[in-house]
Amino acid sequence: MKQARISLPADWPFPVKRFPFFYGWVICFVSTLGIIMSIPGQTVGMAVFTDHFIEVFGLTRTQLSTAYLFGTLASSVFLTKAGRFYDRSGARITVVGASLVLGICLSFIASIDYLISFLTNILPVPHFWISFTLILIGYFGVRFSGQGVLTSASRNVLLVWFERRRGLVSGTRSVFVTLGFSLTPPFLAFLISVFGWRMALLVLAFIVAVVFSLLALIFLRNSPESCGLQADGGLAEESRAKTSSIPDVTPHDAKRHPVFWIYAAALGLYSLFGTALVFHIVSIFNEAGRSAEEAFTYFFPAAIVSVSTNLLASWLSDHWPLKRLLLIMLSGFLAGGWGILHLQTEWGYWLLVAGFGTTSGLWGCLSNLAFIRFFGRLYLGEISGLNMTLTVIGSAIGPVMFSLGLDLFGSYHAAIWLNMFAVFALFIAAIIIRQDEPGRLAG
Repeated sequence: MKQARISLPADWPFPVKRFPFFYGWVICFVSTLGIIMSIPGQTVGMAVFTDHFIEVFGLTRTQLSTAYLFGTLASSVFLTKAGRFYDRSGARITVVGASLVLGICLSFIASIDYLISFLTNILPVPHFWISFTLILIGYFGVRFSGQGVLTSASRNVLLVWFERRRGLVSGTRSVFVTLGFSLTPPFLAFLISVFGWRMALLVLAFIVAVVFSLLALIFLRNSPESCGLQADGGLAEESRAKTSSIPDVTPHDAKRHPVFWIYAAALGLYSLFGTALVFHIVSIFNEAGRSAEEAFTYFFPAAIVSVSTNLLASWLSDHWPLKRLLLIMLSGFLAGGWGILHLQTEWGYWLLVAGFGTTSGLWGCLSNLAFIRFFGRLYLGEISGLNMTLTVIGSAIGPVMFSLGLDLFGSYHAAIWLNMFAVFALFIAAIIIRQDEPGRLAG
């Protein structure tokens, strides 16, 4: 592995070799917790505060949404550089730093109304521009540190601690992450009801920046090799014997490889389509003659399909080439889109549940495994950071694309057809283009 320029001794504050079990399981716990700690920087976390921000900051819903869009897009510009920092300095420093920044940004958002009052009195600038600029800065910070860096670093660190069981372990992590994301809205609503929106943000900032960052500083380690261990613990020798030689592809070469763009496009397109579906879920269901209650009920069966698919796919990924899983994901994508187009029927509803639930579960599996399997470990941070950039951009423009489609054509169908055409093109490309996996275990 590449030597980190900024790092801590692997034996500080204790040597992990003394643990009575393989330390990779501790990494799995911290990795899972790290992704959950990113929730305040995710859409599912920030959305709970939307109405409070509109009321307190004096912005309309469209103005706040626009600030969120630009903050998200701006954050995506720096994610590849953040991935490069991860490759130089390792997961430990990156996760701790991202947690601290996320906590600071949450505290900043909690104080925006005070800053608005102060700046309005000393600057000859309209209230709107001060409010809009400050919340845009806050959104940029939480999206960059939370959705971007903390998520990516927490995801990547687990992948180097397991080889033979990498798919199954990452799938198990996804179950707990999905559960954490599902419980977030009611938990945050409870915090707001008890403490108010400002104190709820400060509580989250304390949990992320103090509690979790200290936990990560103490227990996280960059790689098994840095601790005198091998991936998979006692299975290391068997793992090395059955693993193909994995060349570490540079980011420059990865960007020239069609396989990178197939997977990055598939993952980014789902982020675009999936975010748009969630953002406009009530409106999309209303267009099909269904109620808001039915729209919100959709998430439960879809989550069951997603978690089940992710567990099965993660287990299969240790035995199957990823190409099969990618083709199944894209097929589910097409099925889900067809379901939305016929959402007024009962079979269309369940086709949406099955199709998008399957796609969501496979998205979690492929986003974990694709880039380390094809391009190795050395530049994983920068390569996955580039993919995260495309994913974040997709999540930013998806809702706007669907809104424009509705405004121009009076229906969401045009945007849905456009996305389905792109998915079908990717499906054909995925069949045609050869996908050799140096990182797939033999046998």
